[in-house]
Amino acid sequence: MLCQLSINNFAIVRFLELDFKAGMTTITGETGAGKSIAIDALGLCLGNRSDANTVRPGASKTEISARFTLHDVPQAKRWLEDNDLDNEEDCILRRTINSDGRSRAYINGNPVPVTQLKAIGQLLIGIHGQHAHHAMLKSEHQLTLLDSYANHKLLIDSVQASYQRTKHIENELKQLELAQQERIARKQLLQYQVEELNEFNLGDGEFRDIEQEHKKLANGSELIDSCQASLALLSEHEDHNVESLLNKVIQLADNLQTMDEKLAPVASMLNEGLIQIQESRSEIEDYLSRLELDPEHFAHLEARLSQVMQLARKHHVAPEDLYSHHMALKNELAMLSDDETRLDEIRQELATSQQAYLTHAQKLSQSRQRYAKELDKLVTRSIHELNMPKGKFTIAVNFNPDMSNSLGCDQIEFLVSTNPGQPLQPIAKVASGGELSRIGLGIQVITAKKVATPTLIFDEVDVGISGPTAAVVGRMLRSLGESTQVFCVTHLPQVAGNGHQHMFVNKFNKGGQTETTMKPLDKEQRVNELARLLAGDIITENTLANARELIQ
Repeated sequence: MLCQLSINNFAIVRFLELDFKAGMTTITGETGAGKSIAIDALGLCLGNRSDANTVRPGASKTEISARFTLHDVPQAKRWLEDNDLDNEEDCILRRTINSDGRSRAYINGNPVPVTQLKAIGQLLIGIHGQHAHHAMLKSEHQLTLLDSYANHKLLIDSVQASYQRTKHIENELKQLELAQQERIARKQLLQYQVEELNEFNLGDGEFRDIEQEHKKLANGSELIDSCQASLALLSEHEDHNVESLLNKVIQLADNLQTMDEKLAPVASMLNEGLIQIQESRSEIEDYLSRLELDPEHFAHLEARLSQVMQLARKHHVAPEDLYSHHMALKNELAMLSDDETRLDEIRQELATSQQAYLTHAQKLSQSRQRYAKELDKLVTRSIHELNMPKGKFTIAVNFNPDMSNSLGCDQIEFLVSTNPGQPLQPIAKVASGGELSRIGLGIQVITAKKVATPTLIFDEVDVGISGPTAAVVGRMLRSLGESTQVFCVTHLPQVAGNGHQHMFVNKFNKGGQTETTMKPLDKEQRVNELARLLAGDIITENTLANARELIQ
């Protein structure tokens, strides 16, 4: 509940600090006095848009704060806890607007974005403006009113989540389908290229092996000649070969070490060298024995090497990269095939998601139809009380899957008959201005009782109502105030007289500047204000007596 509102330098308000109580508080004042100014200021605390024009002329900034108790608002307390803004006591919303238009918002002293003021504000206060009944002519607002009364948020959340999932799948499917022609052309090219490379079947590292083998065979004669010359130098030449010469040196070294043991390592190294020479000779002999200069094999290698070069040029890659290029093309072809599979899968997913959405939407529609019947009776009873004794109100809920959106598939239409024998027709075609006001007010009061908002504000919602109907409106709002804190800005004495408290708004000039104040009225002051509303400037004893009757 709203406990206190403090306003500094807002429009024509210099300073106001107002304490509020539970029940119904009526707010009256002369035309143009600024009866709605406190509500406008409170709206800034609830996250409404601000600009520099809200700052009182001559002031550097506007500052507004509102204090709420949260004893009966667990959802607001939970929201504060979830956002680390709970101070374990009251909730204080504060807003400042500088003369340059810059704005700052605070919750319990913590700076926050304006969006958070809006979020917590929706849990604390519901505002019904004087033009709310005009909004009721729009089908989307009619749907909002019905859903507010039904309070089936979980069903709406399920529909919205299902709708968003369906849209996400539809977008993915659309993207895949748009790219399908490009994928088909790319897939055909890849299939040709992969089949060509599959047929050639180059192995991993095969190009390097082919290149080395080709090089060996291409230089076969030179290899044989060089190997034979090496063997001759090593051991086969009759007069001069390394092995025989090294043997002679070893003999000399053996003699030397007998004369000086320090030369023993030299003999050892020479023997090791002889062993290396002999092993080298064996390796060359073995190599020569296995070396085959097969012309057919050479021709095969040359043809394969030539084909590698040709394919590498064709695919614009280096020959040594042809194998990895082949593997990359195969992977890409597999991915494109997977895309085709994904296309089939996503079509199935879409069908499943659409069916799930329709199931959720049907459950929501059934709930709307049930609560619509309940609301039909309550609104019809309400407009009977509001001087429309033969009026009839009903809500048509038509389920149309072709009109699906995030709020379901329902088309909502408020239908009314104001006179006997008159068929039910859309409210915009039948109801006059006064009738529309009464129907709208009845719906607002009824739906307000169902919404768990601790404070409700009705800003001149009784426009177009007078006489006995106004008294009924006053009693309806007072009844609502028994369970909910209600503020009502009004110009009707019959409504004002039903308040548990009464506040008066006054505008005056001081020092060449206009100021507006608001103050609570005691019983006698309240009688005088009601008398003014009844009679205007000339107040008589009869008028005062009438005012006292209204309070009683």
